[in-house]
Amino acid sequence: MLVRRAVLAAAASAVLAFAGSAAAGDSPGCKFARVAEWPIRIERGHLITDGAINGQPVAVLLDTGAMHTLVLRPAAERLGLTRWSVNGPRLFGVGGETSVSRTLVDEFRVGNFAQTRLQMIVAGEHDFGADVLLGENFFRHFDVEFDLAANSVRLFRAEHCGSTLLAYWAGADVGLVEFDASGDDHPEIVVTVEVDGRPIKALLDSGASGSILDKAEAARLGVTPNTPGVVAAQARGGIGSNSINSWVGSFKTFTIGNETIRDTRIVFADVFKGAAFRSTGSNIPIRVEDLPSMLLGYDFLRSHRVLIAHSQRRIYFTYNGGPVFVRTPPTVQATPEPADK
Repeated sequence: MLVRRAVLAAAASAVLAFAGSAAAGDSPGCKFARVAEWPIRIERGHLITDGAINGQPVAVLLDTGAMHTLVLRPAAERLGLTRWSVNGPRLFGVGGETSVSRTLVDEFRVGNFAQTRLQMIVAGEHDFGADVLLGENFFRHFDVEFDLAANSVRLFRAEHCGSTLLAYWAGADVGLVEFDASGDDHPEIVVTVEVDGRPIKALLDSGASGSILDKAEAARLGVTPNTPGVVAAQARGGIGSNSINSWVGSFKTFTIGNETIRDTRIVFADVFKGAAFRSTGSNIPIRVEDLPSMLLGYDFLRSHRVLIAHSQRRIYFTYNGGPVFVRTPPTVQATPEPADK
């Protein structure tokens, strides 16, 4: 799905200069300029900052898991935005597919950034407590720090930094993991993690209220809804029109970079249930390919200080304390499922 890319004009910056060679690979003359700092609040497990569309206030959800920035359909209706249907683009996410239309806004503003005469996607079937999802097509032009202990998200630009360690608040023991390259039409942050020693692809998704492991991946690790000790959790929703069942299971280890979490409990679900389409002239559903096996969501960001260094295709992180994944998830009466084959 292609979306018009817009790089919004930035305000004045603060600059951190990295001098000397405190770590191997440091680049003399590295400048790390802060171009914005946004106060954020947590609503329904989502990271929200304030913005405006055509002068009307909107709640903006910071969503690195969304490839493209979009206006949620309930907000478009409330704001009185004129929409038109489009042929071709398909949008899938948690809960399956959502219908897509477009709108033209006179001005979209968030923090110190603004864009005028901007064509935006309209999608989404549910009210997330937000009006706009600010997606990875915006964030990929910056290095982005999530400092939730200070209720802040900061945007930086790096110049001449090479492989310099950019986690300016941390020492040499900072966690570091590289993420996969992606093109303009497929912006996302995918890293390799390990669950019980098995390497899997995980999407860093600041728009997810909690981390979720794909049900099929959990089954490969021997954890199913029928495994002793597994409990059913509340149904989950996303950009799609449907909700999905979820469960909480126990896993021996979760590893990202140099950090290993032992004896943890992780939510699992058929994350992309319904993420399939039928080609012309066929009734056979074709599942969308190259979907991640895990979403790393708000709970991971809450328990860490994280810098997504797009300039280096790295993620830096340090542990803040507290549980990383499930605390005390709401449980429901489990619905028996057929035994996995």
